[in-house]
Amino acid sequence: MFTPLNPIAELLITIIDLYNYVLIVWVVLSLLISFGIVNRHQPVVQRINFALFRLTDPVIRPIRKRVPDLGSIDISPIIALLALRFLRSLIIYYS
Repeated sequence: MFTPLNPIAELLITIIDLYNYVLIVWVVLSLLISFGIVNRHQPVVQRINFALFRLTDPVIRPIRKRVPDLGSIDISPIIALLALRFLRSLIIYYS
């Protein structure tokens, strides 16, 4: 039987889920820009990219410092998503 979580745990889980979506959108937009599908010089694209960069950089930058360079492959968003998934599981387990 499912037991409801406390409200603070629910809020933290919702924030983690929203941040996961932000990370995924940032990765997809970065891929679209790097493959030339989306023009990075469009003002709307620049604003969205800048906002997503400002939201994701505080989490991604420390991971990039610790992960070895793999050339053109950046696995830091994958590591961030896995860490957020682990944090979400911890919150559920201990609440």
